[in-house]
Amino acid sequence: MANRPTFYILDAYSLIFQVFHAIPEMTSPSGGPTNASFGIFRDLLNLARDRKPDYLAAAFDGAGPVFRSDIFADYKANRAAMPDNLVPQIAVIRSIFEGFNVPVLVMPGMEADDVIATLARRGEERGLDVFICTSDKDARQLISDHVKILNLRKNTIMDEEALEKDWGIRPSQVVDFLSLTGDTVDNVPGIPGIGPVLASGYLKQFGDLDTLLANPDQVKGPKKQQAIREHADLARRARTLVALRDDLELELDWEALKASPPNVAALRTICIDSGFHRFIAELSESTGPETPETPRAEWVAQYSTVDTPEAFRDFLEELRKQERFCIDTETTSLNPLLSSLVGIAVSWKSGEGYYIPLRAPIGFRILDPQLVLDGLRPILADPKVEKIGQNLKYDMLAFNRAGVAIEGPITDTMILSYLLESGERNHSLDQLSDRLLGHTMIPISALIGKGKNQLRMDQIDVPRIAEYAGEDADATWRIYEILAPRVREEGLWELYSDLERPLISILAAMEEIGVKVDVPRLEQLSGEFAVRLARMEEEIHHLAGRPFNINSVPQLRQILFEELKLPKLQKTPGGELSTATEVLEELASKHPLPALLVQHRQLTKLKGTYLDALPLLVHPEDGRIHASFNQGVAATGRLSSSDPNLQNIPVRTEEGRQIRQAFVAEGPDKKLLTADYSQIELRVLAHFSGDPTLQRAFAADHDIHRSVAAKIYGVSEDQVDDTMRRVAKTVNFGVIYGLSPFGLAGRLGIKQAEAARYIDAYFQEYQGVDQFITRTLESAQTAGRVETILGRRRPIAGIKATTGRNRNLAERLAVNTVIQGSAADLIKRAMILVDRRLREAKLKARMILQIHDELLFESPVDELPALAALVRDEMTGALALSVPLRVDLAVGANWLDVETPDF
Repeated sequence: MANRPTFYILDAYSLIFQVFHAIPEMTSPSGGPTNASFGIFRDLLNLARDRKPDYLAAAFDGAGPVFRSDIFADYKANRAAMPDNLVPQIAVIRSIFEGFNVPVLVMPGMEADDVIATLARRGEERGLDVFICTSDKDARQLISDHVKILNLRKNTIMDEEALEKDWGIRPSQVVDFLSLTGDTVDNVPGIPGIGPVLASGYLKQFGDLDTLLANPDQVKGPKKQQAIREHADLARRARTLVALRDDLELELDWEALKASPPNVAALRTICIDSGFHRFIAELSESTGPETPETPRAEWVAQYSTVDTPEAFRDFLEELRKQERFCIDTETTSLNPLLSSLVGIAVSWKSGEGYYIPLRAPIGFRILDPQLVLDGLRPILADPKVEKIGQNLKYDMLAFNRAGVAIEGPITDTMILSYLLESGERNHSLDQLSDRLLGHTMIPISALIGKGKNQLRMDQIDVPRIAEYAGEDADATWRIYEILAPRVREEGLWELYSDLERPLISILAAMEEIGVKVDVPRLEQLSGEFAVRLARMEEEIHHLAGRPFNINSVPQLRQILFEELKLPKLQKTPGGELSTATEVLEELASKHPLPALLVQHRQLTKLKGTYLDALPLLVHPEDGRIHASFNQGVAATGRLSSSDPNLQNIPVRTEEGRQIRQAFVAEGPDKKLLTADYSQIELRVLAHFSGDPTLQRAFAADHDIHRSVAAKIYGVSEDQVDDTMRRVAKTVNFGVIYGLSPFGLAGRLGIKQAEAARYIDAYFQEYQGVDQFITRTLESAQTAGRVETILGRRRPIAGIKATTGRNRNLAERLAVNTVIQGSAADLIKRAMILVDRRLREAKLKARMILQIHDELLFESPVDELPALAALVRDEMTGALALSVPLRVDLAVGANWLDVETPDF
């Protein structure tokens, strides 16, 4: 039999809510929420690529009251209002449906479910195989030989066989099944006490609802008999509410429902506006060539290979004439500290570039690396010549490894883009070229391939790598010509030149130095953790009453909810019972097993992420770990680290702190010195808010958490106990960022009313903070952005003109950016000042790590007093705030065992 054409019907709001709750908060470059629109875009892209529908439609609920509300006034009465962070995404999602050319069907007064039922019936009658994309269990009544339900996220099909396996019934029994159990999602009550297992059993015994209701005496158990007699009308009403109408008078144009290629131009615009840059490349791969209405910029370029001494001499003569040029390196590894130079690309004019090969396969001409480096050395060090690059820190490290320093003025296009569009998550060369130049770069995979058979760059033919590298340098030059003027016009050049530019060299030096790691200590801890985990697993099995696979979610569900009968608190977006950590933490008060599972998970993560992974990252030449520090990632201006991410090592648990013990000073004649800003974000808050009570507390060097506890509890500071201080600390760091009474109650394990009293008491005592938040939000709403203390900007969209304590995502981001971003400005400024003083004093001490508000130094023991004085002086004077800055110093042989010095 020939394959039938396929018809995919999308239950729009079911999919929207599913991805909204499944995907963590995301923001667009302008600060608006995007998690749901991201999920819908991804689903439609996957559908187009993997399923290639013949017919396609999406159904939305129609406006106005629905007929089911006339039958039962409380129908869907328990549905909460649409979440604030979803509301602004609906318009974007509709545009995404438009961009993918998905016909949208709506019928006033009717729910999407009924539209879907009608479409499914008429599609099947037309000879189509129908796939309903929904998570709504009501749709199971529509299953037939040619109608199935597709879970887009899991890529699973619910057909008659799967329905029988899940509920033990036939599609024709689904309505009766739901009439018995009820539907909590739609607030449709069934017969009390009848769950899925009983409902399935009754339908197997009686065949249908009417037969069951007519013969309650044949049901086992007097209580169940009575329930059926007393609530038979509930079940009959439920049947009228649950049954979907498949007879709507929809005027269908089947030609219009035929799937058509998407509007790539419109979708590209959505991707750029929303920050979905990963989808841009997939669009053409998934949907075929671009449509005629998506013109791409013509790329005219000529790249020359400099592969003879004579050509190199002529090249140097021209290069020396340039006031600025772009430089790019090709290397044998993505890790610049393990790589060798393969070639160097240079450009100083749009459409032109030069490639100098230093390593290549046999048979290709290359230049002597020493000849090239000696020729470039004075130019790269010239303080009058501007060196331009994309992620220039990488090239600096690659040249440093080859014995050449890049000095003088440097301009990094990645950082320029980051300053202009801090909300963008991707400032890569490929993305900047696509966004700013309308040009798709040659992908690296086109040269070296993918997977196990991937080649090194020095194994690539010179003409191919010359084209690739020349394009990199040329594109970077063109991007520089666009971004540098914009940065100046936006008033951001000083922020770049005084803060971000000098930081590039400092971070490169920190990465090059690295930090010594005690690998035997890590291995010892890993072994100890393994023993503890094995003991925990035995105890978990004992508490569960039998062995099971702890990492198997289905088996864990069986233990927790079926065998131990623990409360079923949450469901996943797919409708399964959740075993997430927050659920286990809430269940811990009911049974000791969930608490032990949480501990097991935490210990497993620490072991895998750090104890077992860190030794693999130790550099083979110096025994140190060289983490990367990223300037262009966090929208607030904070630095982030990767490979490894040292900023996520937990310090609140003993196990997490033990990991810090493995970061050590190199040798007995050296120590580590830590310098940590004390409560820096609260001090920044005191500065911006001007709150007199807060400022007085910092001026008197009070314990700010104790001071706040005294205010909100109405007691003297000496009467504040540890519990009060913990509450105040949570309030301090949570409420100013929009933590609601619900959220505060969850964190503290108290009632919501009590949490609300704490919040009200806080703002009553610190009215300046309340006024600062209001000013910040009003300014953000007017200007569409917020600024940090040094003028760093972040676009913010979605500020509400409402009062109250509950803050949506945009409002939380606005306040967080001002406070946290200003603290980031401060620590960056301090790093620059400290680095300058270290060089001026000619100390051998070196700055090796930055973790948010903390700096870590490695120093000869005899330099520690001078280093401590220097660091304290520069950090406390980095910026002039209206409250004093305090820096806590500590010294030790490792990062954990540090003590306050007596000098």
